Amino acid sequence: MKTPDLTVPALLRGTARRLAGALAVLLGAATVAFAALQLIPGDPVTVMLGPGTAATPEVKEQIRAQYGLDRPVLVQYLHYLGRLATGDLGESYQLQRPVADLIGDQLLPTVQLALAALALALVLAVLAAVATAGRRGPARTAGSLAELLAVSSPSYWIGILLLTAFSFQLRIFPVAGDQDLSALVLPAVTLALPLTGVLAQVLREGLETALGQPFALTARSRGLAPAAVLLRHALRHAAASAVTLTGWLTGSLLGGAVLVESVFGRPGIGALSLQGTTNKDMPLVVGLVLLSALVFVAISTLVDLLYLAIDPRLRSR
Repeated sequence: MKTPDLTVPALLRGTARRLAGALAVLLGAATVAFAALQLIPGDPVTVMLGPGTAATPEVKEQIRAQYGLDRPVLVQYLHYLGRLATGDLGESYQLQRPVADLIGDQLLPTVQLALAALALALVLAVLAAVATAGRRGPARTAGSLAELLAVSSPSYWIGILLLTAFSFQLRIFPVAGDQDLSALVLPAVTLALPLTGVLAQVLREGLETALGQPFALTARSRGLAPAAVLLRHALRHAAASAVTLTGWLTGSLLGGAVLVESVFGRPGIGALSLQGTTNKDMPLVVGLVLLSALVFVAISTLVDLLYLAIDPRLRSR
């Protein structure tokens, strides 16, 4: 058996490869965002001045020169990359504040919403998969229909239904805002339900596959209870595919938060993204894109570590 290469040079090479990959992702994200914003119709100077503001062409040209918008696109792109390399995300055209400060002010509510939704989705998916794996009958059919409905329903539609039922009619939860934890419940449920449907389907399929493997048959032949086989052995084997999917879905939570925060009137990255895109606020939009790329890189690293914890065989590769 080949001994794993765990020497310091090998670890450094692995770390260097991961850092290079992370930098490539960030560079690609910044480039795509920059190119997309160049193609969006509209004048950033008009956005800075605000609607209805009268300004002479000379004033507009001065503003354009101040922000470097009079330079060729390639020069603007290289200049922006140079600033990004120093950690400078620039200043918002519309809000006239550093982009890093704007993101920092709105990041916590979105992180709270995303973590609450992810935790709720994982708990519900595990419960649904364990309760229906390997079984047939009305309960299995009802569970599959509920998962299909959750996956196929748009987040904003789920949010409107929850608001109508629990805020307008029953008056259990607040309609909007983030004044306390009760205001987090409905947005978290709205964001979690589609994730729950997908995760439950994948996890149940993995459980049923694991239950048919030789190790499960051996465990049952030794007198181990079916519930113990399911929870102690099959669940761990089924978790590998669910971990990959969870990592991908977690990265998509930022996109889902845009709609959910708008429906429930919550502060956060979602409202900031909508404002930046609508106003063609290039520094703000690119900063938000880079934030999403950083989340993707961090989640990919975490998924790799979770794989090592779930499957010890990978540690020798």
